[in-house]
Amino acid sequence: MEGIQGNMSFEKSSIQLQLTSCSVYVKHQGKRHEVELDPSSTGETFKFQLYSLTGVEPERQKILVKGGQLKDETDLSSLGAKPGQTFMMMGTPSGASAVLERPKEKMKFMEDMTEAEAAKSEGATPAGLVNLGNTCYMNSTLQTLRCVPELQQELQKYSASSASSGPDLSQFRIGGNSLDLTSSLRDLYKQMSETQDGFPPMMFLNALRTAFPQFAQKSKTGNGYAQQDAEEAWSQIVSQLRQKLKIKDVAPKEAEASSQQTTDVSFIDKYLSGRLESILECDEAAAREGGEEPIHGEDVFLKLDCHISKDTNHLRDGILAGLEEKIEKKSTILGRDAIYTKKSRIARLPKYLTVHFVRFFWKREAQKKAKIMRKVTFSHELDVVEFCTETLRKQLVPVRDKVREIRKDEDDVTRARKRQKMAHKQEEDRERELKARGPADEKELVKDKQAENKDGDSEVTDAVYKTDAEYDAERAASILAAKQELFALINPDLAKDEGANKSGLYELRGLVTHQGASADSGHYTSYVKKQGPVDARTGKRKEEDGRWWWFNDDKVSEVDAEKIETLSGGGESHSALILLYRAIDLPTAEEVQQ
Repeated sequence: MEGIQGNMSFEKSSIQLQLTSCSVYVKHQGKRHEVELDPSSTGETFKFQLYSLTGVEPERQKILVKGGQLKDETDLSSLGAKPGQTFMMMGTPSGASAVLERPKEKMKFMEDMTEAEAAKSEGATPAGLVNLGNTCYMNSTLQTLRCVPELQQELQKYSASSASSGPDLSQFRIGGNSLDLTSSLRDLYKQMSETQDGFPPMMFLNALRTAFPQFAQKSKTGNGYAQQDAEEAWSQIVSQLRQKLKIKDVAPKEAEASSQQTTDVSFIDKYLSGRLESILECDEAAAREGGEEPIHGEDVFLKLDCHISKDTNHLRDGILAGLEEKIEKKSTILGRDAIYTKKSRIARLPKYLTVHFVRFFWKREAQKKAKIMRKVTFSHELDVVEFCTETLRKQLVPVRDKVREIRKDEDDVTRARKRQKMAHKQEEDRERELKARGPADEKELVKDKQAENKDGDSEVTDAVYKTDAEYDAERAASILAAKQELFALINPDLAKDEGANKSGLYELRGLVTHQGASADSGHYTSYVKKQGPVDARTGKRKEEDGRWWWFNDDKVSEVDAEKIETLSGGGESHSALILLYRAIDLPTAEEVQQ
């Protein structure tokens, strides 16, 4: 009996000896970390220990052990680790810092913030604009223009000329210089950035009506002011900004000179205006046979018109129709009036492209601007290469095609990664199931793996086990290489023009909509795509979530991208009137030199 008890005591002490913790070392990124390994715990516990030392999240760690890599459910006693043994770990933290640090700035809670600070915080709702009596046409226009960040930046630098008189009332939160439209817009946007409530644009409205008395027209009923056309408000505001808002710019021809000289240019001309090249030719063969030469011309455009007819189904159809027009003028060869055709093509594309759906026309019998209800679809991305001159097309096509190629490659990699993760999960599930059944099935698993290696499938197996960290590193390197290739394709002449589109591709950023049967009635609202929040560490914007802000005067709400697709018209419900597109982002010189 004593012998049996002695044997049991010996076996118990042996088990305790085997499960005693020991110190091991883990090498990671050139550093050697000492870790206490507890054989009675699992791989998941060990990974969390390493997380506290390296900052690498457990799911991003790849720890190499005998027979492969350490899994979360692995019993550490099965490793047979010895004191002082060294393990290798790969992986990088998802965040910027590998270790937990004390915040550099004291955390500030919402209830401790001022109204202005809360309005600038992540997740804040942008300010709406109070309807001051049939002013929805103006409110929707201002909200859409506000989505141009360069405009807000340059407005903050603007100061009215000495010719503009009147007190600066911006400190009283009611507007700004009442006689200067640009100053009023500057102050209005600043005040809107400091609140999440509906703001009354009183002073800007006064400035608009002072500069353009048409917007002070009274209602036919005698009650208040009349409803106005948002497109007319857009055009007048943009024309005023074109005259007043000047910025410093390097002339393209002087950009290569060692001593660059700056010149004052209009902000609108740089960022929102394009150039058309046109050919005007008589339709009658007699004029051409008589020696009449085509007339070549150039025009600046601030917007492209989408003309709507019974054959217009998509935005592209309307733009093409707008680039060709019939003109009646006197022919010197024929000695009488004749019909001429003017065909235009785009020679310069602005960074921000405005497209106007020509939905309103003067209905004589009704004595009002009636609305064309036809449904005309438009896309979130617009390719305008076909509307350009041959010269500009040659400059844009290589960049556009490369962008599409890169997008396709990224989609292929993403799909492959999803398949890889799925295969990995299926294999792990199968391993767990076989281990749960017993030793016989575990032997079957070992045989299967040996057979895979013998058949030469080890590369496939390794690919399945690629960690997120390795995948992210490969993806980052691939993106940088693609950016370098793309940057090299940008035409040098276009590269000098900071305010130009260099790919021919645009993404939709904002739109003004109209609900109703005529321009003089109904209701205007606007939609603006949400920007990604600003990263406090880098100062750059994070990825966007694809949602939109809907500005219905002082009511502001979020909507999904699918909502935008319902604004194509087809009835009196909300339909797009003005679209604001922005050139897609391309890599900069700083990005490709990283």
